[in-house]
Amino acid sequence: HPLPALGRFPEKTVGWRGASDTTTEHWVMSETMKYFSDRENGERPRENEEISEQAWGGIRSEIASRVADGSFGKSFPENCENGRGVTGSDEINLREAMIARISSLSHDNDLSPWIYGFPMPQTVDILDLIEFCWKNIAQPKKNYHEHCRHDHLQFDVEEGQGKFREKINEIFSRNGLAYELKENGQIERLASPVLREQLASVQFRTQDKQLNELLETARSKFLTPRPKTRRESLKDLWDAWERLKSLGEGSDKKEQTADILDRASGEDSPKFREALEQGAKELTWIGNKLMIRHSEDWKEPLAKDEHVDYLFHRLFSLIWMILKITKI
Repeated sequence: HPLPALGRFPEKTVGWRGASDTTTEHWVMSETMKYFSDRENGERPRENEEISEQAWGGIRSEIASRVADGSFGKSFPENCENGRGVTGSDEINLREAMIARISSLSHDNDLSPWIYGFPMPQTVDILDLIEFCWKNIAQPKKNYHEHCRHDHLQFDVEEGQGKFREKINEIFSRNGLAYELKENGQIERLASPVLREQLASVQFRTQDKQLNELLETARSKFLTPRPKTRRESLKDLWDAWERLKSLGEGSDKKEQTADILDRASGEDSPKFREALEQGAKELTWIGNKLMIRHSEDWKEPLAKDEHVDYLFHRLFSLIWMILKITKI
């Protein structure tokens, strides 16, 4: 089998497929290389939500190199002078399409954000730019055109998106950023380590369709990089809590809630049952007094993103425990 070019893969690969020297090479997702410090000391915590200048420099460099090698040529082609093929990326059209979707990245001197000297964008704009690039990127394959004496390009979308995703996620990880570019091209915020794995893989399959929809909406909003949308996740989660309380046995909300807490605690845990009721009352009070479910002027808004995280974790843990035990 032909060997991959030097630097084609990071340290390890899942596989290399090819039957002969003339067979088209098929790229397979590689395992991200771990640096010495990660192997020796463990990976750094993924807690930062603001992209630093250092991390932005790496992201900008990655995008600039993809512009230079023609990776955006499938979506924004720069054509051969005789019109017989694509030779690179049309950076002007690429920039204009990007600005039409992320207007805050425009610049008075028509600089592209991946050009050195462009003022550092806001974190949310950088994340939007990454998603835009993933959507329009493809791996260029060179084919030398003898008549014009230059390369024409063909493109592999899956390979280009996969390689770009690996590089961006490596930058996120090495800089302790709480983000991950997913296989569908969307960036998700990593929850705290306590809930990260659970929120990433959970599927809500209760017997109540409305409860499932509220929980899934709350989960997806909470994992977004945008702070405003994360705050909105609390409303959906508190609505899910109110919906869950109504699914118990009883003639009114109080009896229905008591039934659910009874089933969750069990007959042999009276002290735990008491603690559950106290916690449930506190969470209901929080939902009514803070600006979570409604936006009356007299309600107190949440001042910090950390407050959002705390309240989401607290209520989600209670709901998840109840669902696992009661099988509602």
